[in-house]
Amino acid sequence: MHPDPNWLDHDRDRPQPPAITPAVASTPEHAGKAPSDAVVLFDGKDLSAWASIDGSPTKWIVKDGYMECVKGSGYIRTVQNFGDCQLHIEWATPEKVKGEGQGRGNSGVYLQNRYELQVLDSYENKTYFHGQAGSIYKQHAPLVNVSREPGQWQSYDIVFHAPRFDPGGKLLKAATITVLQNGVLVQDHVEILGATGPKGAPKYEPHALKQPLALQDHGNPVKYRNIWIREL
Repeated sequence: MHPDPNWLDHDRDRPQPPAITPAVASTPEHAGKAPSDAVVLFDGKDLSAWASIDGSPTKWIVKDGYMECVKGSGYIRTVQNFGDCQLHIEWATPEKVKGEGQGRGNSGVYLQNRYELQVLDSYENKTYFHGQAGSIYKQHAPLVNVSREPGQWQSYDIVFHAPRFDPGGKLLKAATITVLQNGVLVQDHVEILGATGPKGAPKYEPHALKQPLALQDHGNPVKYRNIWIREL
């Protein structure tokens, strides 16, 4: 059976997929460019797409084409909400190493402000199994540790599908996530078990389909650049 009975096989009149300009890859010195159909969340110039969790202006700083977490400033979130998405984000932990384990270059990318993809300096830095860079925090360890040396720019390319709830708040379908770190697959369409957190078992609480993207302030001056998202 043809996958779509409304069209003839090899039908030249069938509408084509939209054409877009692809992303331009980053270099160690310069951030890349988003594809033409993406929402640019940070282009190296300002934080107009971001706010503190309570909606007030953030105290994170912008310089030299990146944004940097300021200790004690709190998490930062997008003004816009998102559901199913493709997300690209680049990050760098401090070049000068301080601390060890979870105290070294710690931050996180929070899908829907509750499901954390861990950011950490995991180059020759041992921590618990599912707490290193590339982990779905305390749920799924990365398939491999592909972390670069401290201070070097790294990338996450993420495909996320949000959970679905019925009108009464019952979970119908768990969230799933695929992650490439530095171009290497580290999470292969894994099922997120619920909101991530340092204590207790993960569980789902019903929420709207679209929620903010957030970045964690864990007390370390982690840098971010070239952040863009495509709604799916």
